[in-house]
Amino acid sequence: MKYPIKSIIAALALICLAVTSCNGSNKTSEEVKTMDLESYAGNTEKATFAGGCFWCIESPFEGIDGVLSVVSGYAGGKEKNPTYSQVSSGKTSHKEAVQVTFDPDVISYSEVIDIFFQQYDPTDEGGSFYDRGSQYESAIFYHNNQQKKVAESIKKEIDVAGIFDKSIVTPIVKFTNFYPAEEYHQDYFKKEPKAYKSYRTGSGRDRFISNYWEVPKASNYPKPSKKELKEKLTPLQYQVTMEDATERSFDNEYNGNKEEGIYVCIVSGAPLFSSSDKYESGSGWPSFTKPIDARYLEKPVDRGHGMVRVEVRSKFGDSHLGHVFNDGPEPTGLRYCMNSAAMKFIPKSEMEAKGYGQFLWKIK
Repeated sequence: MKYPIKSIIAALALICLAVTSCNGSNKTSEEVKTMDLESYAGNTEKATFAGGCFWCIESPFEGIDGVLSVVSGYAGGKEKNPTYSQVSSGKTSHKEAVQVTFDPDVISYSEVIDIFFQQYDPTDEGGSFYDRGSQYESAIFYHNNQQKKVAESIKKEIDVAGIFDKSIVTPIVKFTNFYPAEEYHQDYFKKEPKAYKSYRTGSGRDRFISNYWEVPKASNYPKPSKKELKEKLTPLQYQVTMEDATERSFDNEYNGNKEEGIYVCIVSGAPLFSSSDKYESGSGWPSFTKPIDARYLEKPVDRGHGMVRVEVRSKFGDSHLGHVFNDGPEPTGLRYCMNSAAMKFIPKSEMEAKGYGQFLWKIK
């Protein structure tokens, strides 16, 4: 077989363990497509990460709006054109890695790295779950000084928050090279779904993730029927969320809100934004530099009203929230311009009681 170590582990896991769903995209393989980067007219930026098995770091980024391409490969070593057999055996100085190409006008590096930190054990010095050795150790390869600054800031935030029992050991190092892996490793989660899911489960990766993070699931945030929503929401809230309307600027509930807490989807209850990322944009609508987690959102192109904009929708509520623009402040450069009517504010003092305690660390 082409990948003996992992395939054997996957086979054993299939026999010994019940296969559970993985922490990848909820979209079908038909919906998950790699962008033709040569013809892409928008801006692009790259992010390169190592977090153990590259199959398991690649799949969570697939299907996220703003992510254009996700490639498994080898990074950080001195050897040219390494092969899987060479890297996986520890015969090179490379690490298994993933390179994410994204549009920074749609999703920021800060959002991308937030997702990465939730996919592996950043406190493990000797490898990753089943896979041991330097070739499976974690790393963040920054492509510019801004990425370095963001990575260091988020790493510190997670450490200070005490998410893990031990300190984060993932190094933040300058990007030098990246070599795409052999074709049979690309989109492995789609090519060999049973082996992939059993490998994730058997290695303990999924169990580790669920112990420390909330894995975004539609079942956690069900959408009521339209009949129920008409009874639950005010006419304005229904028009904004279900009919893509826009509330009046400066005349809405949360534009001037300075209280600490989080903003959740008024339809599904899914977490959307933290007060720590809210700022005064002067637009008259509540504005944020980033969401709590990009995986709770969808960002389709909006061509209405004679404009081309990036709409922001609640993924699990299937509801209109607002738009995202590229005129925001650092560190993201984005302005998430939201309708108050599409959200519900949960004060910090009530977050634990209302089931949002796992996001308290996001209030800085």
